[in-house]
Amino acid sequence: MKLLRFGAFGAEKPGLLHGDGTIRDLSGVIDDISGDVLSDEGLARLRTLDPQDLPIVEGNTRLGACVGHVGKFICIGLNYADHAAESGMELPQEPVIFFKATSAIIGPNDTVEIPRGSVKTDWEVELGVVIGKEAKYISEAEAMDHVAGYCVVNDLSERDFQLHRSGQWVKGKSADTFGPIGPWLVTRDEIADPQNLPMYLEVNGHRYQDGSTRTMHFGVATVISHLSQFMSLQPGDVISTGTPPGVGMGQNPQVYLKPGDTMELGIEGLGIQKQNVIAG
Repeated sequence: MKLLRFGAFGAEKPGLLHGDGTIRDLSGVIDDISGDVLSDEGLARLRTLDPQDLPIVEGNTRLGACVGHVGKFICIGLNYADHAAESGMELPQEPVIFFKATSAIIGPNDTVEIPRGSVKTDWEVELGVVIGKEAKYISEAEAMDHVAGYCVVNDLSERDFQLHRSGQWVKGKSADTFGPIGPWLVTRDEIADPQNLPMYLEVNGHRYQDGSTRTMHFGVATVISHLSQFMSLQPGDVISTGTPPGVGMGQNPQVYLKPGDTMELGIEGLGIQKQNVIAG
């Protein structure tokens, strides 16, 4: 299934993408794409529905983030061997963990704002993993049973804030609009191998990132198990698993986003995002 949320910002309704390309309204069945809906039992219930019986969402509706009520937005840094190389950094011995503020979350095609004082706003296409049931002290062998599904994440970053403003990376990762998620959550049964997904990102039609989850240093199961040793993971938590090479910081000379730019990014099987960039 491809689950989504549609409607005005802050008032999104749950829906699904039907095989015929139409969006079907799930608001008569569930309140949101969150919580227990993301459990194996909740998703199994949705699979029993006939999409033909659900109302069609007419018109060109806005898509919101594909997960509602996100409790934790967790990111993994330097998790692609080729990205670490372009950043001039050593591959870590353990997953590098940081957080983005949940207030950064927006829809997949919403406008991205360059924060005030920014000089190095950058892009990162990433595989997002959505947790479906609580994970605490779990093994790698158990990890995938705790996944509800996958989505596209643009982990936007302000590199000067991130690397030169002291403290943790969160300063450069959490500006409003720095977390587009979606367009839909694709349930895990539809993704045969999350470690073999081509992914790309373009700015103004130029392809900067053209990679694959094959080059992840720590795979999805390893990341989930590792995180669960330090915190419990709850349904609806989103893990952004790192980015392949091609970020603006890695260009020679470096390239960063400016007002008027457009981004397009996608992951095979998970859909495409498109964002316009404005000054914040």
